[in-house]
Amino acid sequence: MTVPLAIGIDLGTSGARAVAMTPQFEIVAQGAARLADFGANPRSPKIWWQAVEAALNAVLSQVDRAWVHAIAVDATSGTLLPVDAEGTPLAEPLMYDDKVSTPQLLARIAAVIPAESAAHGATSGLAKALVFQSVPGVVKVLHQADWIAGRLAGHFRTTDENNALKTGYDPIDRHWPDWIAETGLKASLLPRVVAPGAPLETIAPYMASAFGLSEEVEIIAGTTDGCASFLATGADRPGDGVTALGSTLTLKLLSDRPVFAPDFGIYSHRINGMWLAGGASNSGGKVLAHFFAADEIARLSAAIDPDVPTGLDFYPLLEPGERFPVLDPFWPPRLTPRPAGDAGFLKAMLEGISAIEKLGYDRLTELGAPPLHSVRSLGGGAANPAWTAIRENRLGVPFLPAHSQEAAAGAARLALIGLEAVGDL
Repeated sequence: MTVPLAIGIDLGTSGARAVAMTPQFEIVAQGAARLADFGANPRSPKIWWQAVEAALNAVLSQVDRAWVHAIAVDATSGTLLPVDAEGTPLAEPLMYDDKVSTPQLLARIAAVIPAESAAHGATSGLAKALVFQSVPGVVKVLHQADWIAGRLAGHFRTTDENNALKTGYDPIDRHWPDWIAETGLKASLLPRVVAPGAPLETIAPYMASAFGLSEEVEIIAGTTDGCASFLATGADRPGDGVTALGSTLTLKLLSDRPVFAPDFGIYSHRINGMWLAGGASNSGGKVLAHFFAADEIARLSAAIDPDVPTGLDFYPLLEPGERFPVLDPFWPPRLTPRPAGDAGFLKAMLEGISAIEKLGYDRLTELGAPPLHSVRSLGGGAANPAWTAIRENRLGVPFLPAHSQEAAAGAARLALIGLEAVGDL
């Protein structure tokens, strides 16, 4: 390999993955490690780092290390930890889905937070930062990706605009807003913020030695796992959509302007000179899994004719309540009348979820995003041919292949952007 290589690292809920990528976006090496292989506590930063080390070493063993020029990291959005001046964690991190249960802290945020901020709620990074500022010796409160990148760079003072969003960062004016101080949070605890893909600095010499890398390797600002997954697909133009067909239905749409709709939980990430808006429904694969096992879904799907509609109007939910593309805590499930055969019932649910997907993209457009021009698909449902055909009929736009489904590939793309910024490509 005689071209510069960028490495992306993704730290997820169960493990770490890494990829090496060429400037032509070709993935030439991959590595992975499970958190469980290093201990029983997935909250342990020590275990995070061990998994990252293992995944990174697995990739480096497959390439000429001399051609590695940059590394970027993504990790779970909303996972925070307090550290001292040396970057040593001082308390167990609060994970992306942990809730702050202190009413006084939440009330202080609610009293001053703007409606369009992404820092609402008990799981926000801002609420967690308020908890951590009382930890003895705390110097900085970092996001998970910040801490991993900090280990590589040798300093712990920087975050990226995407990870900072749920901690209260203003992506329009591009600064920590003044109202954050009114919550009682010490501004000095917040890291400086740079754009995803911005060069941070070269790798720490002791890290270069540990991994057998050049001391000229650039550490590049990363992003959240969700943004990285979007970038991994290769979507890069306004109107490009990415649908994740996992346990829930999640939509992301690239826009030339920001979209904020607090009532729907919609906010926008600034990325690569554009904006990424999206929403998540309570419908999705978990509803299908409630009725059918995975092998049953595959068997029944083979009997479905996607071009002949059932004529039913299902809205597949397991319980009342929807958040996007409609906002109604009492929105009722619609799963009747049930067709006589299981294949017909599955087909009606697939049609219903596809209709929600269409309504979701239409809703984003109504709120200011550009019309949907293309779709790339992620998640287990993307491999179902019958469902794909139903979705194609419903959406009426080209379905394009995802370049990769690995979030680490999205981080690698950011590393390539950083290399271009420093003139190393």
